[in-house]
Amino acid sequence: MARPRAFDVDRALDRALEVFWARGYEGASMAELTDAMGINPPSLYAAFGNKRELFRRAVERYAAGPAAYTVQALEAPTARGVAEALLRGCARMVTDAGRPHGCLMVHGALACGAEAAGPRADLAARRAAGELRLRERLRRARAEGDLPADADPAALARYLMTVLYGMSVQAAGGATRRDLLQVADTVLAAWPS
Repeated sequence: MARPRAFDVDRALDRALEVFWARGYEGASMAELTDAMGINPPSLYAAFGNKRELFRRAVERYAAGPAAYTVQALEAPTARGVAEALLRGCARMVTDAGRPHGCLMVHGALACGAEAAGPRADLAARRAAGELRLRERLRRARAEGDLPADADPAALARYLMTVLYGMSVQAAGGATRRDLLQVADTVLAAWPS
């Protein structure tokens, strides 16, 4: 009979998320992960399988937690409201004093070796899916007359995503929330009406 777990899986996953967010997939060592999670390696493997699966679950937790503003933003009643919620939500999240600056979806597995090819592809697919959801929301806005008929939803979605990822990079490099809110204001001033 298997012994019950002697640790809180959700709390351990939160700790792993913090490590991956700060260090990225490849930069997070198993020793650092188990230390932060307060468990030993056999417990990590028993609960999560392996490092890649732990990372996958941490990314899901990130998407449902700190990055949930991205899904909520798509529910804004106007396309400009969607853009504003995304930009301001990003500025808040990537500069949150209680968390690593930047975005796990951007920094998690970009610059890494062959070991991280799977996680890198997983994050790229998640980013592409996010852009697709945004593009579909902007298409709906154009069809409803909320965007000009000549607006290109695909180009606007790509533009917004590029700005959001750039804001993440800037935050990781030390940009302040105020700096990033100025970027948001600049984008919104140029938003098609």
